[in-house]
Amino acid sequence: MVELCCPECKSTRIRKDEAKAELICEKCGLVVSEDLVDLGKDWRSFDGDQFDETARTGSPKKYVKLNKGLVTMIDRRGRDLRGNKLSTKSKAQMYRLVKWHKRASVSSSMQRNLSIALTELRRVASYLNIPESLVEAGALLYRKTVEKGLIRGRLIEAVVAAILYTICRTYNVPRTLNEMAEASGLTKKEIGRTYRFLVRELKLEVPMTNPIHYIPRFAAELNLSGEVQEVGRQIIDKAIDQGLISGRGPTGVAAAAVYIAGLIKGERRTQKEVANVAGVTEVTIRNRYRELKKELDIDVAA
Repeated sequence: MVELCCPECKSTRIRKDEAKAELICEKCGLVVSEDLVDLGKDWRSFDGDQFDETARTGSPKKYVKLNKGLVTMIDRRGRDLRGNKLSTKSKAQMYRLVKWHKRASVSSSMQRNLSIALTELRRVASYLNIPESLVEAGALLYRKTVEKGLIRGRLIEAVVAAILYTICRTYNVPRTLNEMAEASGLTKKEIGRTYRFLVRELKLEVPMTNPIHYIPRFAAELNLSGEVQEVGRQIIDKAIDQGLISGRGPTGVAAAAVYIAGLIKGERRTQKEVANVAGVTEVTIRNRYRELKKELDIDVAA
C-alpha cells in the first residue's frame, strides 16, 4: 500500500475527514484531496433478515448445485410479477420455457453426469448426516475428478461414495466404509477399490483414521456420560503411544475403548450393544478388549 505524503511539507500524517470527504495534512493543514468516494455499503442492517432484504448481491457460488447456483431460475408458481395468476395460455408457455431451459442446462454429457452425481451426493450425505460444508468440498472434488476424466468406466455411485469417504477422513468426521456401503447400496470392496484409485490418481494426502474421532459418536448413541468419553480418549491415547492400534480397525479399537471406559465408570453396556452401534462383531470387541486390558494393564472386571 502506497503511503500518502503532503505535497507541501512532505509529512505523512494524513487524516481522513469522513464528514467532509477530505484528506487533510495534520502538520500544515493542507487539504490533500477532496470529494472522496465512499466505497462502503450505503445501507445499514441490524439482523440477518434486514441484511437479506437490503443486500443487492446474489447467493454465494455452490459447487453442489449443477450450475454452481449461477443459472437463471424460472418460477413455476404460475403467477406474474404482481402475484396475479397467469392465463392458461401463458401458463402453458411458461411450462414450455421451463422444460427447454432445463434441457439446455444439461446439454453435454459432463453436465448430465454432474446432474446425476450431485443428486446422489446430496442423498448419501443426507442419509449419513454429513455437514453441508463437507458436501461442498465433496462436490468440488467430484468436479475435479470429472475434469481429469477419472470416472470413465466407473459407477457414479461408487465414485460419489469414495469421494464422501475421502472428505470425511480428511476432515476427521467419522464415517465407515460399512456406512458408505449401506447408504450407496454398493459393496465395501467396490467403494474401497474406487477410493484407492482416486487417492492415487489425484495424489491426495488422506490422514489415517484416528479411533478417538469415533468415541463421542459411539458414547452418544449408547447414552454414556462425558466422563466415559474422556476415559475412552485416554485409553486410545495410551494405545497409540504404545503402538497397539497398528493393523487394527479404528472402529473396533474405539468400540473396545468405550466398552472398557463404561466398565470403569460404572456405566456398563453389553458387548452386543456396543457392537451394534460400532458396526463390528462381538468377537472383534472381545479381542480388542483383551489386548487393551493386558497391554495397558487396566484393572477392570468384565
